[in-house]
Amino acid sequence: MTRPDLYERIRDARAQREAQQRTRVRRNVTRRDGARYEVDGRWLTGFCGNDYLGLAQQFAVVAALQDAASRDGIGSTASHLVCGHHAAHEALEREIADWLEYPRGLLLGSGFLANLAVLQAFLGTDDVCVQDRLNHASLIDAARLADCRLRRYPHADAEGALRQLRSIPEGAAMLATDGVFSMDGDIAPLRALMLAARMQQALVYVDDAHGVGVLGNTGRGSVSACGLGPADVPLQLVTLGKALGGYGAVLVGDEGLIQHLSEVARPYIYSTALPPAQAAASLAAVKIARREEWRRVKLRESIVRLRTSAAAHGLELLPSDTPIQPFVCGSETRALAYATALEDAGYWVAAIRPPTVPEGGARLRITLSALHGSAEIDGLIDTLSRARDRFGDDKAKAAAPAAT
Repeated sequence: MTRPDLYERIRDARAQREAQQRTRVRRNVTRRDGARYEVDGRWLTGFCGNDYLGLAQQFAVVAALQDAASRDGIGSTASHLVCGHHAAHEALEREIADWLEYPRGLLLGSGFLANLAVLQAFLGTDDVCVQDRLNHASLIDAARLADCRLRRYPHADAEGALRQLRSIPEGAAMLATDGVFSMDGDIAPLRALMLAARMQQALVYVDDAHGVGVLGNTGRGSVSACGLGPADVPLQLVTLGKALGGYGAVLVGDEGLIQHLSEVARPYIYSTALPPAQAAASLAAVKIARREEWRRVKLRESIVRLRTSAAAHGLELLPSDTPIQPFVCGSETRALAYATALEDAGYWVAAIRPPTVPEGGARLRITLSALHGSAEIDGLIDTLSRARDRFGDDKAKAAAPAAT
């Protein structure tokens, strides 16, 4: 028997990515100042990060990190269930649960780990997980690793979700969806999905990575914005690395669900707990996000300004009321050309290409922050309009589902 040569396979895959203009390159950020980044010796205004409320460098958040690090050091030294669960972790879990009006929270190392924890802890080979076709890759991967039956419905189609649930009437069922979709910026039809799940006795799980802090009363997220609560959505995910500016994730749910996760979820049991200093910083960020409504007001004003200006320039953005404002370019070549033109003018917007988005759906994923000023937004749109005039306007839209 002759086994495939893995190095040859890697070389072939790399050559294919190069031919399709889908190679990935890391950029080294030397310094950051609010919405501005020093990259390769040049300052750029960033419109591609997820620091929606501008908390990643907020002075009280940084001070909380420094103070806690001076007391507790840089690490927790162990997993939560050994000796790594510190008072800062407990305080953060309680604060977020209180904010979102859920009984209890559970801190994990990342949103990816949290999604894996949920699906592995609750579903097995005889069960089904029904998901939106544009869900984040972590939810898709989590279902596959949980070894449950994965069924996907057309984007934002509650009737499609109901059909998929009905197609497998046996076993436990979970309906999992993003709250805000990270590449399109739209919001899941949570009320309709909740009703579909209720008809099929399925547990609803919402990954609200891009909604919490931005949407809803006091920033409680997409679930709150849709008028729903724990009785409708028993379990949801809050990431700390988007609007809250830090790192990690907290699952919130009822006492029984969270207790079960804390005792059986492998990504929780077998991972070192986040540094207590990081938890302290996130706790400070949550308190600011709860009380400083002006950040959400400014963000909403910036969203309106960007969309109004884009429309005035004849630039078509995907429908979105969130800080994620995609400009679909069609081909990878066109998306890269737009991104380069923007960078030449001092704006950093990443070109998002397949497989992250569907074939033919390469785009600029423009993201807004409370740190952006009006002049920066106007300058971005003016530059994008000039690039459109230079490169032409490709209205190609993706017809295939998002790749996983």
